Amino acid sequence: MRTIPLGSSTLQVPVIAVGCMRIKSLSLDEANRFINESIEAGAYFFDHADIYGGGTCEEIFSKAIGMNDDVRERMILQSKCGIRKGMFDFSKEHILQSVDGILKRLQTDYLDVLLLHRPDALVEPEEVAEAFDLLESTGKVKHFGVSNQNPMQIELLKKFVRQPIAANQLQLSIAHSGMISSGINVNMTNESAINRDGSVLDYCRLHDITIQPWSPFQYGFFEGVFLGSEKFPELNKHIDEIAEKYGVSSTTIAIAWLLRHPARMQPVTGTMNIERLKDCCKASEITLTREEWYTIYRAAGNVLP
Repeated sequence: MRTIPLGSSTLQVPVIAVGCMRIKSLSLDEANRFINESIEAGAYFFDHADIYGGGTCEEIFSKAIGMNDDVRERMILQSKCGIRKGMFDFSKEHILQSVDGILKRLQTDYLDVLLLHRPDALVEPEEVAEAFDLLESTGKVKHFGVSNQNPMQIELLKKFVRQPIAANQLQLSIAHSGMISSGINVNMTNESAINRDGSVLDYCRLHDITIQPWSPFQYGFFEGVFLGSEKFPELNKHIDEIAEKYGVSSTTIAIAWLLRHPARMQPVTGTMNIERLKDCCKASEITLTREEWYTIYRAAGNVLP
């Protein structure tokens, strides 16, 4: 598996992150097999959040793998905090309590990466800075990042937070590519020209922040997957043709499309099917041509100006 640096840090991570939101659908034996085979495939970066399964996903993960020091050294663990029932909470107290809960459930002394989960409208960045300093000084968290934040929200954090923002987890797929389309349709009056995220893609590239695309197979907000969907006949036709050329699955090509972007992204998968995850991992070995990338982009219904 190819690796990239996470943001401006020295931490080298696989280009594929394994999302664990659905791991509670597996038995402990199934989860053990899935985790171990993921690691063997080179996908040893596991993405969690304290709200996944109300915390049970982290518990199942650590119990299934039989977490101990030797096991811990084989993986990179990322988790997220900040979402509470009916609100978001980036207060110092909540961040610290959340991390303690995450570490207990994952049965580990530290997280490699902690992300703030979606923006909190009432954020007081001074408190975030205090929380990050405590977590770093006590060794509980090594690297920090955010999710679903725009450039100005990150700039506000950076005014107070000492630690580099290593990652920004954002929804992005072939069929949900607004952050790319707005950059292509600059100065146009069509729908695609609307800049909804403050040019977050270019911002992250400028500031060495790794974009972690979530829901890389979804269209809309969890409306469904585009692969095999009758809503995207042209897109699937071209993906299948390119997949046949490379001798891989359509799943592989959908991830390869994201990895072809020079932003050096790290897609977060959501599958609990080890064969499908292996198909995702194969994308790290493929570099689509410029023509293939644009063919897929246009086949998704995107029109070039």
